[in-house]
Amino acid sequence: MDTLGDLLDVVGGPSVRLLTAPAGLGVPVTEALLYDAGAPLSRAPGALLLAVGVPAAATGPLVRAVAAAGMTGLVVRGPDGPVAQAEEHGVALLAVDADAAWHQVHLLLASAIGARHAPPGHGLGDLFALADAIATATGGATAVEDPRQRLLAYSTVPGQPVDEDRRQGILGLRVPAGVENSEQYRVLFAARGPVRLPALGEGQLPRLAVAVRAGGETLGSIWTVDDGTLAPDAEDTLAQGASTAALLLLRARAAQELARHQNSDLLRRLLDGTADPSDAAQRLGLQGPVRVAAFVLDSSAALADAEQTALRLLDVVRLQCEARYGRQAAVLVDGVVYALLPAPGESGGARHRALAEDIVRRAGQSLRAQVRAGLGEVVPDVSGAAESRADADLVLRVLDADLPVAAVDEVRARVTLLRLGEVLGERRELSAGAWRRVLAYDAEHGTDYARTLVCWFDAGCDMAGAAELLAVHPNTCRYRLKQLQRHIGVDLTDPDERLLLWLQLRTLAGLSAATR
Repeated sequence: MDTLGDLLDVVGGPSVRLLTAPAGLGVPVTEALLYDAGAPLSRAPGALLLAVGVPAAATGPLVRAVAAAGMTGLVVRGPDGPVAQAEEHGVALLAVDADAAWHQVHLLLASAIGARHAPPGHGLGDLFALADAIATATGGATAVEDPRQRLLAYSTVPGQPVDEDRRQGILGLRVPAGVENSEQYRVLFAARGPVRLPALGEGQLPRLAVAVRAGGETLGSIWTVDDGTLAPDAEDTLAQGASTAALLLLRARAAQELARHQNSDLLRRLLDGTADPSDAAQRLGLQGPVRVAAFVLDSSAALADAEQTALRLLDVVRLQCEARYGRQAAVLVDGVVYALLPAPGESGGARHRALAEDIVRRAGQSLRAQVRAGLGEVVPDVSGAAESRADADLVLRVLDADLPVAAVDEVRARVTLLRLGEVLGERRELSAGAWRRVLAYDAEHGTDYARTLVCWFDAGCDMAGAAELLAVHPNTCRYRLKQLQRHIGVDLTDPDERLLLWLQLRTLAGLSAATR
C-alpha cells in the first residue's frame, strides 16, 4: 500500500505542497475523492479528500469530517489552509495552486496513487488487447482512434478481411484524409451509439463504428471492418468495447499527466541546479547536447489574466515540442516557460530557432498576445541546463518588437553589455569616472556632450560619421569635443580613457547613437 510519503515522492513539489502531516509520512493513502457538499462523507480509511467548492480558509469543518471518516488527509486549493485544525485532528493537509483545476488535480493524484505498483501494459498498450478482443467477438478487423483520427491501436487477428484504407492507416498511424472521411466522422460523433457506415469507394469495405466518450467528452472512436459477416451482436460488443476503451484512455491520460508532472518538476530542479544530472538525463531520455528555450509574454501588453495566459502558453510550447521531439519536458517558472531541447548537431541552432519562431507565431494567434523566445547556448549534457537557462533569460531581456526571437550567439554583444552594465553598477570603483561629470555638465548647462561622445564612438571616432549621426556639421561636432575636453578634463587621445568612457556611457547611462 502507498503511503503519504510515497505519494509526495511522485507529485510533491511546487504544485502539490504538504502543509502538515501530524501523523507522519507513513500513513496509508488509498484513493483520492472529490468532496460533494450535497452528500455525507462515508468512511474511507486512507483516502485524500479534495475540498471542491470550499475556499481553503473555510475548510476547518471539513478537517473534522475527514478525521471522523478515517481519511488520511484533505487537499485544499490555495495557501490559506487550516493547519492548526489539521494538526489538532491528526489529519494531513496538502495544498495545490489557487488556479489549479480540480479535475486535473484529481487526475494527477489518482494516477499517482499506486503508480509504483502499476503492472506492465498500464496505459495505451491495453488498447491493442481490447482491439483484438473486439475483433474476435465481432468477426471484423478493429482499430481504436483518438479524436484527431490518429491510430492508437489495431487488432492482429489473422484471416480477417481488410481494405486499403486500413492498410494505409496502420502504416501511417493515421486515417487517410478525405472529404468523405470527414462526413463519416461527423455522422459518427453525432450518434449516441454504434453506426453502420458505407464503403467510401471501390475496393473499400463498410464499417461499424462507435464514439468513445466519458461524460460529455469525446475521447476517440472504435472502427470495425464490416464485410457482411459480422456477429449478430456486433453492435452490443462495440458499445461495451467503447465503455472499456473510455476507461483505458482515461487511465492512459492519467499516466501521461503524471509523467508530465514528474518531468516538469525534474526540469525545474535541473534549471535551478538542484537535480542529479545523470538521473535526470535517464528519466528525461536526454543524452548528449541539450539547449534551453525560454518563452515569455510581452510585458508591454496589457493582459486581463496574465497567469492563465501563461499556462496556456505552457500548453502551446509543450504541444509543439512533443510533436517534434516526442517525450519532452517543459515547465512554467515565474511567468517564463522553459523547454529542454535535444541538440545533437545543433551548434548553429537553425532547427531550434525555427521551432521557437513557429511557437511564437502559433502562440500569438491562439493567445492573442505577443510572445518572445530566447535560446540559450548548446551545452554538452543536462548538467549544463542551468547555464543554458541563464543564457536564455539574458536573451529575453534584450529582445524587442523588432527581434522577438533570438539565440544567444545572435545577440552576444547585447547580452554581454547588459551583464557588464550590471557588474559595473554593482561596484563603486567600476561605476565612478568621467561619464558622471559629462552627464552632470549637460544637465547644468543644457549641452549635448554625452550624446556627441557616444555618436563619435559609434562612428569609430570618425568626425564626419559622428556629425551625420548627430545631424550637425562636422565642425560643430569637432567644436563640442574640444569644449568637452576643456571643461571636463577628458583626454580623448587616450584609447583606454575612450574605451572606459564609451563603456560606461553605453551601459550605465544607456546611451547609444539611436538615443534621442
